Amino acid sequence: MEGKLKYIDVEDRDAVVELESELKINRKTARETPLYYAGMFLWLLGRSDKAKEYIDRMLKIADSSREVSLQFSYEYDDAYFYHTCGGTIIHSTWVMTAAHCVDSPQGKVYRVVLGDHNLFENDGSEMIIPVDKIIVHELWNPTQLVKGNDIAMLRLKTPAYDNGYVKLGNLPAYDEIIPHNQGCYITGWGLTQSGGSIAAVLQEAILPVVEYPICSRDDWWSHFAKNTMVCAGGDGFTAGCQGDSGGPLNCFSLGAWRVHGIVSFGPAPYCNTFRKPTVFTRVSAFMDWIYYVSF
Repeated sequence: MEGKLKYIDVEDRDAVVELESELKINRKTARETPLYYAGMFLWLLGRSDKAKEYIDRMLKIADSSREVSLQFSYEYDDAYFYHTCGGTIIHSTWVMTAAHCVDSPQGKVYRVVLGDHNLFENDGSEMIIPVDKIIVHELWNPTQLVKGNDIAMLRLKTPAYDNGYVKLGNLPAYDEIIPHNQGCYITGWGLTQSGGSIAAVLQEAILPVVEYPICSRDDWWSHFAKNTMVCAGGDGFTAGCQGDSGGPLNCFSLGAWRVHGIVSFGPAPYCNTFRKPTVFTRVSAFMDWIYYVSF
């Protein structure tokens, strides 16, 4: 993901509690975020005069419990796996991702890594499970990404379990729409700058939702934006990027954090382009399909 990324390893918890009180942050709600210290807290904290003191101490974040790294190898040489996309575990045996991540599986072997933080190190929290079956939405067309239906379900060979680092993502209500300008969280190991390489450590950022009537304007995404999609970002500074595809957009709704989007596409070659927000498959538009093909 490209732009202003945020991490923190807070040692002085008393100072954090003091600042929470000063900034009138609802601690119960805030600490239910996917990546609390690196998410809502620092987003709000970044607007205070004390921000730099804490932003300078942003070192790492390790709540990768719902995000998975989708990796592939080749049948003729499965000794090494490559990160290709993100995904979200929504059931012990099912992972949700983007169709374009898995629409050309010939000759490839897929697996998911759950509970991971650093792709290139053994964190001791990882759970590695082979993918047993790939179900791509029947209306997905790999030559027409902007037509939508960019969603796929992956059935795992063996069930995932709670090892302290793996949690299930919550699904939204049927056809639920997130309000304009609500802040949601994108996570992933994608590029941190255009033309660069994927991130070693899980990244996250907050992106404001852009409602469909705006995102579909000619000076935004025009007809490429569909009502089965969610747009978020577009400030020209922070965005999803290559390698983040398939990963979640987590938004707070109905009393919980829910996976409202799947990273689908964005501008190229520069991911953080003004008025070209990251575009996500809107999960709430595909609830019937998700339940029909899985669970």
